[in-house]
Amino acid sequence: MNPNLDQNRRRMLAASVAAGAVAAGGSFLSIEARAAGKHKINMQLGWLIGGNQLGEIAAKKLGYYEAEDIDFQIQPGGPSIDGVAIVASGRFELGQVSSSPSLMLAVSQGLPIKCFAVGIQKHPYTFFSLKKNPIRTAKDMVGKKIGIQATGVILLRALLAKNKIAEKDVTIVTIGADMTPLMTGQVDAVTGWLTNTTALKVLGAERVDMTLWDTGVQLYALPYYATTKTLQEKGDVLAAFLRASAKGWAWADKNRDQAVDLLVKEYPNLNRADERVAADVMLGYSFGDTARAQGWGTMDPANWAEQISLYSQLGQFTARTPKVEDVITLDLLKATQAARQKA
Repeated sequence: MNPNLDQNRRRMLAASVAAGAVAAGGSFLSIEARAAGKHKINMQLGWLIGGNQLGEIAAKKLGYYEAEDIDFQIQPGGPSIDGVAIVASGRFELGQVSSSPSLMLAVSQGLPIKCFAVGIQKHPYTFFSLKKNPIRTAKDMVGKKIGIQATGVILLRALLAKNKIAEKDVTIVTIGADMTPLMTGQVDAVTGWLTNTTALKVLGAERVDMTLWDTGVQLYALPYYATTKTLQEKGDVLAAFLRASAKGWAWADKNRDQAVDLLVKEYPNLNRADERVAADVMLGYSFGDTARAQGWGTMDPANWAEQISLYSQLGQFTARTPKVEDVITLDLLKATQAARQKA
């Protein structure tokens, strides 16, 4: 998870956008798409491809995008790839990041992007401890050593602020992505996503979970976003993308074995057994109560307002504090409501 941005780089990008970079390179979905009779959609990720794209892969393989006249491709991310900057520059048509704060912070720096849907309404970011020394509530963190990635420290700070715990009462230990520091007793808790079942196997039955959401820091995961220009000029194409994606995710939910087969066939480097276990957890988040009632991809402006307020209190918006309407649009969700609920 990476809610922090390289602010200097993005300030430079924002300046170039203001100078006309997006306009110069932003003839989206034009000559190539029309010549092929389809609208070309590239979705830039902020990470390597895996189970988070289960529904999109299903939609692609089953022809749901093709039925909407979309030529859909996924562009993988990685540690050295700034997906938000790539989409904001006009190179690709839409993107997806791991967590909602990335988009709030980008907008605060002047990047012309907006979120139009979210893949998970309840973020699976979690603090893991062991039964011999459990951390079940925020108050249990007092006096403990919390192992966390550098990019996740702001999330821990948010948790502490939300629960009125002084930062000095917790020892922060910067760690990598594996669980070894917890198993060896170097820290009392480590962090990660509940959907990353492969990494969690080492903790076994002794694992104790405390989700960030349950501590009061209620972020969205896997938000989809595009530039304001694309949203304005190609909103109908993005709506078609949402309809097809919702259908793909709904099919994956009902056909989990087959969905994982499609995923592994598309990306043979993935381990089928691991992905099958992860799919159950992932789909449980993709189709929580809110999504089942309102349709896959839904989001609540009030939740975004709470997130913005919390990050503002923590001093994370160094340029300006964005408004909810600067960060999100509900237009595409409203336009696809019936299709998403029916999927």
